[in-house]
Amino acid sequence: MSHCSSYLEEAAGLLSSIDPAGLESAASACIDCVSSGGTIFFCGNGGSAADSQHFAAELVGRFRKERRPLRAIALTADSATITAIANDYSFEEVFSRQLEALARPGDILVAISTSGSSPSVLRALETARAIRMGTIAFTGLRGLRFAALADAAVVAPAEESGHVQEALLVAGHALCSAVESACGVRD
Repeated sequence: MSHCSSYLEEAAGLLSSIDPAGLESAASACIDCVSSGGTIFFCGNGGSAADSQHFAAELVGRFRKERRPLRAIALTADSATITAIANDYSFEEVFSRQLEALARPGDILVAISTSGSSPSVLRALETARAIRMGTIAFTGLRGLRFAALADAAVVAPAEESGHVQEALLVAGHALCSAVESACGVRD
């Protein structure tokens, strides 16, 4: 078996091992949030920052079908705000400070951290809870303590960052599909 085939087999096995209960719980919370006029916020660093922007774009734009835009914001997208906060406060505050300015009780934070140990993402989770937002953690096996801090969690059953990211991308698409199906009817 070639290296590429072996890698694909590993990834496929991982996807089939994700516990759907956490994903269903996360989707239900997001659907309730959007249905009541709330906003879903996403945050993460590195690849998780890119995924945050990707998932927010799928909801604001469209994912699988033509429908009304849904309220979603990636806290990773505004480079001027991020660099100002990092410079004037600390990088640990880049997402939490934005939540303090933009979020309301009942909104949702989807906090993405492959390792579950990113200080800026952990701080955002703390802030979201203080605001009385719903919280969802997307992480891998090394982030089980991080997952336990959230109202709902999607845990990729892997430790290798690449496989965790692959699984969370698919889980994020499943989340977007569920929210779009439930909330995306044109007004």
